Amino acid sequence: MKDIMLKITGKTLSAFPVNPDDPNNENSTIEFLTPGKFSSRGGITRISYDETELSGMDGCKTQITISGDKLKMKRSGIGLEDTCMEFEKGKRFESQYRTPFGDISMELLTNSISCEDPEKISIDYSLSLKGIVESHNQLEIEVLQ
Repeated sequence: MKDIMLKITGKTLSAFPVNPDDPNNENSTIEFLTPGKFSSRGGITRISYDETELSGMDGCKTQITISGDKLKMKRSGIGLEDTCMEFEKGKRFESQYRTPFGDISMELLTNSISCEDPEKISIDYSLSLKGIVESHNQLEIEVLQ
């Protein structure tokens, strides 16, 4: 695996205000740079990085595996205990979002995904944490040289 820098941008587009104090219902966007690791072999690409305080998951490690037009994201570490998400256009993925307070049923629907170039990934998806929140999200991951 080679050392890389990643630019990660996450955007939450919601029917409900992300910030209740914001009457304009502005989108919530987070963007950060972080060091990571990258490898590509036999049609499978792997990217890994440590989450930061800015992402709200400080102490966790994220591992991304890309195969064809499918992307699997696994987060492990403090409080997450191996939470897995899978993205494939038009497909629903159900799992458990593991927290220190208990598991929450999670469902993802991938609206669109672009990962043909594993150095520039774009995902548009809907997320439902059963009984708690529903949101429309966009995630971009770019490998910087």
